[in-house]
Amino acid sequence: MVTPADRPEIRAWKPDLAGVREVFHARFANHAYPPHVHDVWTLFIVDQGAIRYELHRRRHGALPPNVSILPPHVVHDGGAATGQGFRERVLYLESSLLDERLIGPAVDRPDFPDLDLRAQVAALHDALISPDRELEAETRLASVIEQISASLGQPGPQGPLNATVDQAEHLRALLDAHLFERVTLASAAAAVGAGPTQLARSFTAAFGIAPHAYVIGRRLEIARDRILGGQALADVAAEVGFCDQAHFSRRFARHMGISPGRFRRAGRASPLPVEASAHTGDQLPA
Repeated sequence: MVTPADRPEIRAWKPDLAGVREVFHARFANHAYPPHVHDVWTLFIVDQGAIRYELHRRRHGALPPNVSILPPHVVHDGGAATGQGFRERVLYLESSLLDERLIGPAVDRPDFPDLDLRAQVAALHDALISPDRELEAETRLASVIEQISASLGQPGPQGPLNATVDQAEHLRALLDAHLFERVTLASAAAAVGAGPTQLARSFTAAFGIAPHAYVIGRRLEIARDRILGGQALADVAAEVGFCDQAHFSRRFARHMGISPGRFRRAGRASPLPVEASAHTGDQLPA
C-alpha cells in the first residue's frame, strides 16, 4: 500500500533563462532512476537524505554539503542511499555552457565539497522561482558556471584590471537607462565588451552591490515615491518592472520591513508636531 509519505513531490518548469533547459525539484521516498543518459549537464544538490549513483560504471554518493554534476552523454543512474529517501534540486544545463573537454574531469570528479558553490547553486534555484529575478538568476548562473569550470580545471578568462571601472560605469548607465525593462547580463556584456561574470564582478567591486540588487533597489526607491504620490499599488508594481503585485509586495516588504500597503497608510498619517528645543528655544523641524 502506498502511503502519502511514499508519494513523490515533484515540481518542474522551463525558466526564461538562456542555458537552463529545465528546473526540477523533487522528493522521493523510494524511487530509483534506471540507467540513462542526457544531452545536457545535470547539476544537482541534495537537501535531505543522500543519493547513491553510478556514473560510467563508477559508484558515487551525493550528500547535502556537496554539489554534483553529471556530464552529457555519460550513462548514470541514481537512488536513495538510505531508507529515508531524498530531496533534490536539479538544473539541466545546455551543453554549450560548459566546455566539452570538461566531460572527462566531470566523470572522474563529479562531486564538489564546496560550501560556497553550494550556497551559490541554492541561491540560483531561489532566484529561478521568481519571474522578477531574471537578472539575478542570470548573474548567479554565470558565477556558478565559472566556479564549476574552475573546479574541473578550467579557470575563466580574466580581463585587464584597468578596464573594470569603465565596465562598471558603462553597465550602471545601461541599467539606469533601462531601469524598468528586462536587461540581460548577456546583452549588457556584449554591449560593454566583457564576459558576463567579469562584468558582474567589476560592477560589484566598483559599487559594492551586485547588478541585480542595484536594479531592485532603484526600482523600489521609485516605487516609494509613486506610492506616496497616491498611485495604486498594482499600477506601481507594473510600472516599475515587477511581474505582478504579489512579487512586488514581497520584494518591498523584504527591503523595507513593511508592506507597500502599510507604507502607503503610514505616508498618509499626519507628520509629528513641531516641538520646542529645551536648550535653545528654537523650533525643530517635524
